[in-house]
Amino acid sequence: MPRDDRGAHGGSLPPGNEREWPVHHRTVQAGGVTVFYREAGPPDGPVLLLLHGFPSSSRMYAGLLPRVAGPWRLLAPDYPGFGHSDAPSPETYPYTFDHLAEAMDAFTRSLGIERYAMYLQDYGGPVGMRLAVSHPERVMALVIQNAVMHDEGLVPALWNTRRAFWENRAAHEAALRANFLSEAATRTRHVGHSPNVDRYDPDLWADELAFLSRPGQDRIQADLFYDYRTNVASYSSWQSWLRRGRPPLLVVWGKWDPSFSVDEVEALRRDHPGAETHLLEAGHFALDEATPEIARRVRAFLDRVAPR
Repeated sequence: MPRDDRGAHGGSLPPGNEREWPVHHRTVQAGGVTVFYREAGPPDGPVLLLLHGFPSSSRMYAGLLPRVAGPWRLLAPDYPGFGHSDAPSPETYPYTFDHLAEAMDAFTRSLGIERYAMYLQDYGGPVGMRLAVSHPERVMALVIQNAVMHDEGLVPALWNTRRAFWENRAAHEAALRANFLSEAATRTRHVGHSPNVDRYDPDLWADELAFLSRPGQDRIQADLFYDYRTNVASYSSWQSWLRRGRPPLLVVWGKWDPSFSVDEVEALRRDHPGAETHLLEAGHFALDEATPEIARRVRAFLDRVAPR
């Protein structure tokens, strides 16, 4: 069974990482768009690519970057249509997970990155797994935090409604937009079923709601979520890659997640018996509550899988 670790709050940097690296905020041209990214750590260090979820951006990793950087170089990009990256019109830029993965591939190539470990959360899972399957030789290790690649990981009460949208977009799109992009849904993604609601800063969902309210975001996010059905269809190939490739794998899972079940952790262990797994007292965005704990786990894991 996965270990059940309580997420820490506050605290110092992980042992062996006494230096707090500055976080840089940069842009690069990749795949025809300007991609914004956050970076910390030595420019010649091994790379950890951090891929964010919905409706967040690289901002979700702001607290993790200085804690884990050095000797690792951490790169956290915003996908096109998210955060501070370009958001081209859906009329000219298809918002699909294939296209986001292509953009992230172009991002790494623009920076001359040939190998990397990946931290995958929520939408970062399908983006990162597309990179892994397309370029397995590049992947040094995986950290999975509340990202799914098994049907067991999708909570039926929530995802059955979403499957109806995939089956008949025209009939269900208005209801999906009203719920998926609402203030209540945006808050619930963070708080989930946590008994510690007072530990969550309401600015988290207020800022994301402001992002979701920008012109064109409703169409961008509806298009992208309609394409989410291709992720479910790809689960078997991702599972096969994980069983076949057995990359070093760390799973840190916020157990109060209302969208993704803790059953996913056992499914990952079934495909990869050597995975290191930890359940945390945290939600879907576990970094809201457990940044120090996750940073310590990630640093220890990375120190084991790659030389300094």
